[in-house]
Amino acid sequence: MYLSPTEEDRLRIFVAAELARRTRADGVKLNAPETTALICDEMHRAARSGASFETVLAAGRAAVGAHDVIEGVPALVQEIRIEVLLEDGVRLVVLRDPLAHDGNQPGEIRARPGEIELGPGLSRRRIRVTSISSRPIRVSSHYPFWRVNSRLEFDRGAAEGYRLDLPAGASISWAPGEVRDVDLIAFGGHAPVPAPPGEGS
Repeated sequence: MYLSPTEEDRLRIFVAAELARRTRADGVKLNAPETTALICDEMHRAARSGASFETVLAAGRAAVGAHDVIEGVPALVQEIRIEVLLEDGVRLVVLRDPLAHDGNQPGEIRARPGEIELGPGLSRRRIRVTSISSRPIRVSSHYPFWRVNSRLEFDRGAAEGYRLDLPAGASISWAPGEVRDVDLIAFGGHAPVPAPPGEGS
């Protein structure tokens, strides 16, 4: 059986993660390599099951608690970078402070729905978007929506000056042939969004 370098790396992570699981089950605290392997393995597992980018991040963050590791490991494992295969292709996942969690993300402030208004006073509109692509298409929150992939069909004139009405870092994806109604919000400020090189000249 031939294994590509990527597949060999995946097997190494799995073996190291299994060792970490056995170590933890024995009541022994994990060292830095065991911690890293276990977090990476859980992110790979989530991606393999079809999870979203955000769910893959959550799986990594939930994999190991600060109480599971040897003193000093959180300072050593401050960032994990790993490539995982999602529905829209290979994505680089960057997990920062994976052990600095107590149910919240680092720097996160929890608020009840309606306590904080996003984009107060900005114009909003809803449009229907149809994917004519044969592959999934993902659009992130702050990308100028009227400049997204040409295989998304919608009224681009109505979308000019707008982005997805989502929290920063969130995204929406379209499956091939999917029709979806999305909410857009105007970009804040008064400066126009600059055109990419070669556009508008």
